[in-house]
Amino acid sequence: MSTPRQTLDRRPSDASALNAGGDSSGELAAVVDDLLNQLSSKFTSISSELLAKMDDMSRRLDNLEATMQGGDGSKSSGSSK
Repeated sequence: MSTPRQTLDRRPSDASALNAGGDSSGELAAVVDDLLNQLSSKFTSISSELLAKMDDMSRRLDNLEATMQGGDGSKSSGSSK
């Protein structure tokens, strides 16, 4: 029973805080906009880092494949002796 009383006690104070000033909704919108901008910039940064790492991995795999194919020719001629 103590939980509903706490909830009831909180509701009037929250409602009076919201009704006390119209600036609180403006402040909330500004905070949310700032948060969204930060998330967007972090997402852009992480996306570009991920793409750069994938490009690097692709180059390394291409080099490895070329090395293996170049090595296969010399190994197969050595193994047939």
